[in-house]
Order: sequence, then C-alpha cells, then structure tokens
Amino acid sequence: MTATAPVSFPLPRRRRGLALLCLPLAFAIALPAQAWGPLGHRLVARLAEPGLDPQARAEVERLLQGEADPTLAGIANWADNLRGSDPELGKRSARWHYVNIADPDCHYDAARDCPGGNCAVEALGKHTAILADRTQGDAARRQALKFVVHLVGDLHQPLHAGRGEDRGGNDYQVNWRGKGSNMHSLWDSGMLNSRRMDEERWLERLQALPAVAASPLPEGAPRLWAEQSCRIAAAPGFYPPGHAIGEAYVEQHLPTAEKQLRLGGERLAATLNAVLGGTD
Repeated sequence: MTATAPVSFPLPRRRRGLALLCLPLAFAIALPAQAWGPLGHRLVARLAEPGLDPQARAEVERLLQGEADPTLAGIANWADNLRGSDPELGKRSARWHYVNIADPDCHYDAARDCPGGNCAVEALGKHTAILADRTQGDAARRQALKFVVHLVGDLHQPLHAGRGEDRGGNDYQVNWRGKGSNMHSLWDSGMLNSRRMDEERWLERLQALPAVAASPLPEGAPRLWAEQSCRIAAAPGFYPPGHAIGEAYVEQHLPTAEKQLRLGGERLAATLNAVLGGTD
C-alpha cells in the first residue's frame, strides 16, 4: 500500500507559530450513527463560542450570515443531515466522520489507517485549510466551517476512533434499561439523555468543569485527539462484560463523556482562533 502523505493546512502568516492540524486517520466502513447526537454536537459548539477571540467571532458571524440559525450551534449538525439535504455530498463525506487506528495501543499510522485519505483527521485538515484561505469564496469557506465544527466534535466521541471490527460499537449490542441498544448509541446520546437535562442545564454543567485543553494547539493536534479517543474506547471496562449496562457503568463513564465534550469545545475554539483570529 502506498503511504498517504500527511496533510497540513496553511495558517495565516501571523499564525505559523501555532500548531498545524494534520495527518489522516480512517475507518474502512461507514457508521450509521451520529457522534454525540444532535445535543452533543450543539454542546461542543456552544462551549466553543465564548472562547472565540473578537476577530474569529466576527469572521464566523460574517460567514454564517443568511443561515437559518447563524451560530456555531446552529450549524453543528449540518454534516450529519447531508444524507437528506445533499445526498451526493452526504455519500462522499460519509467516511469523514470517523477514524480507526488499527493498533491495539492506538498509535496512528497514516499508510495503514487512512486509505485514500477518507477519514476524520484528513477531512478536518482539508476543511480547515479551506477555511483559513481568504482567497477561497465565501460559499466554500462557509461549507468548510460547517465541516470543521462538526468534525472536531466527532473526534472527541471515543467510538468515532473505535474498533473497525464492530463499526465503532454499532455492532456491539447491549441491554440498556431493559431495552436493546448498542455501544455507539449509548455514547452518542444514551448516557446524556439518562440525566434528563435540557441543553441549557447541560451547558451550565459542562461550563462549570475545569478547563482541560492545552493552548496553543500542539502540532498534529487532530491525530493526538483521535489517539486519545481511541485509548478511551480501548481501555479495560469500556466495553461491559456480558453486554449489560447498568447505572454503575454510567456513573463511571459519564464523567469521561462530559470531559470529552468540554475538550471538544475548547479545542474547537482554539482551532477557529488559529485560522480566523487576530494577531498574537
């Protein structure tokens, strides 16, 4: 197999000291489930918004003029809805939502893990490059912004860097509160919904958590994010023995999901500041 070249996107000249978001990862097959579900993606976006610097905020607002909901949260689920709104783009982008690192210790290898460059990290690098490029038209940059917002969220759902053999937990059946489900669905929304909190209450809860993301972004940040998510999904106890999910599992693992959402928001803000923000 021919090695896939690492992807790096051009940052503005003043931002060259910041990390490049680069390097591809991939699954071999499509996942039907959404990362985090609509609530989780909106929370990542809303957590990011207060962290935008004035220049990045102004450019986001300019690019989103005319959208039905011209906010990061308003576009956060756009990429998951493409199968209905734009089937061709939905099909073409289906493999961009997830990654699979085929190493038990979650060490990424581009040639092995990203055939054809169709994977979350490669897509994130590509669309961040478009967003950063002021010579691109607004329509292209607006679409790129929508992908960036969504894919950063995807990379922080552990099962979007999960096991290819069970399609990121979609084929790992569990019994959850007396009903059949699967691990992917549980982590998308099942554990969040178990707390019966609306978006505003979840936002308050997550905003109260300590800041966790490093700043500035490290080099190869999306690769590192994917490896981190992979290690969560590969940790002992993540997959319950016997396929039964009880409240003890939720009590143990919900804090991890909350931390990943908070991380996703902080890292999305850092990404947008890096490519759209002001001078250092």
